[in-house]
Amino acid sequence: MGGHRFTTVGEMTPQGWRSVRTRPSTRLSGSPIALPDGWIRREARAVVTVVRYALRVGVVLACLSGAGVGVAAPARAAAAGFATELSGLPTEFTAGDGVQTVSAVVSRRDGGCVKVRWSMVLTVQGMRLDQVKMDRIEETGLFPLEIRTQGSTARLTDRQLDPGTLCPGRTVTARYRVAFAEDVARGRVTLAAEAYDAQSRLLARQAATREVIGTEVEATPTAAAPTAGPSAAPTDEPLEPAGVDEEVEPSEEVVAEVPPAASGGRPVSSSGGFGVVQAAFLLGALLLSLGVGLLLRLRHLTKAADEGEPAVGLDFERAAPPQRGWGLLRR
Repeated sequence: MGGHRFTTVGEMTPQGWRSVRTRPSTRLSGSPIALPDGWIRREARAVVTVVRYALRVGVVLACLSGAGVGVAAPARAAAAGFATELSGLPTEFTAGDGVQTVSAVVSRRDGGCVKVRWSMVLTVQGMRLDQVKMDRIEETGLFPLEIRTQGSTARLTDRQLDPGTLCPGRTVTARYRVAFAEDVARGRVTLAAEAYDAQSRLLARQAATREVIGTEVEATPTAAAPTAGPSAAPTDEPLEPAGVDEEVEPSEEVVAEVPPAASGGRPVSSSGGFGVVQAAFLLGALLLSLGVGLLLRLRHLTKAADEGEPAVGLDFERAAPPQRGWGLLRR
């Protein structure tokens, strides 16, 4: 064939082939893939949109929760020209000794007339809130209350404005019935009457603290009284002691002092707990943290694309390792 002789593969000698290393890819294994500018802009725009809406929702929920907390616990700065007094408080309360009536009176020295909303803050020490019963009463009967508890403190706030109107020279009075369970041994209670106007502005506040004594504590000194009774009198005469009738009469009086409505008193710890305001506050905080995390992630992506540094955590942004090997080239 034209005097040319072709060497077959079997006749090739090892010297007839030279082994050379194929040129590998110039891209290093850790170098990031150059992403298109359009893709980066689209991703950045999407992340910014998500963050923007998350921040808006978080701010709205935070404002709503703040407004709810403001209604539940208005500002404590008392207004000038108002005064509140607590009346009907005994020197000490006796557990299981019936119902005591406590009155809160607010007055105004000058200015116009305003409507009043009462709120009673009750704090106990040495006992539990469920061992206390308190009602707000008016001439027409029980007055509706909103009760909120936290730890050993309860707040009883009127759901409606007081029927009376506060004017200079005219007072507004709120009456509360309070009773303590018989199993209270000894404790202390603090009553703080707060008067607010229709806009939840604190007008005046008055607090008082009283001891609560259990019936067992009072029975201890009286138990030694019968020991001084025996004398040298005949045995037939003591069968008709006058002291027996005297002991029966006080027991009947104690029963009569307890009004029938005492059993219907509402335990102070009957309501409260995790409400809508707390849930909204937690949701707003969660959305805010999510938005901050997305902003930090977006900043990391854009910085890695600009400086050419490897972006950690995304597999599709890493370049695949180059295929290295030995190729055979014919000399």
